[in-house]
Amino acid sequence: MKIFKYALLAIPFLYFSCNDDDDIPEPINEEEVITTMTVTLSASDGSATVVLQTQDLDGDGPNEPIITVSGPLSSATSYSGSIEWLNEMEDPAEVVTEEILEEADEHQVFFSASDGLPLQFVYTAPFDSMGNPVGINFVLAPQNAGDTGSGNLTITLVHEPTKPNDGLDTAGGSIDIQTSFPVTIE
Repeated sequence: MKIFKYALLAIPFLYFSCNDDDDIPEPINEEEVITTMTVTLSASDGSATVVLQTQDLDGDGPNEPIITVSGPLSSATSYSGSIEWLNEMEDPAEVVTEEILEEADEHQVFFSASDGLPLQFVYTAPFDSMGNPVGINFVLAPQNAGDTGSGNLTITLVHEPTKPNDGLDTAGGSIDIQTSFPVTIE
């Protein structure tokens, strides 16, 4: 009878030790915490650098992000753009850009300009493992030399978009950060 009791006690251990690999859930890749996005636009003619920044140091707290634009864009030149993302809730600040590059297949930046802002955008390297754009680096240019105007330049980082896609409307995924910057082209 003692053997029977011990055998009954061993059954749960045997059951849980036999694991089917198909039952192991995939680890969840959580979205990044981003408090600051800095977009640096360097004029191709060397005339100026324009910096766009959004900073929300309390994350989802009650304070609105602080959005700054260092100056107007020139209608006579194109700009090489680069983006850096930080989590400044960490000390020292975590450079989230590195994680986005490591997970390039799972991220894409989208650009849009409101009516009245005649801009075009071209993705440049780096690209993900399938040759799809990531958007950390890009070229921004007036649609036609001499075009002027003002409006909002919206930059959106999407986590786990469908790639390839036809833009933000067809990308799916979830938004890590999205900011509209008031921009003027002179």
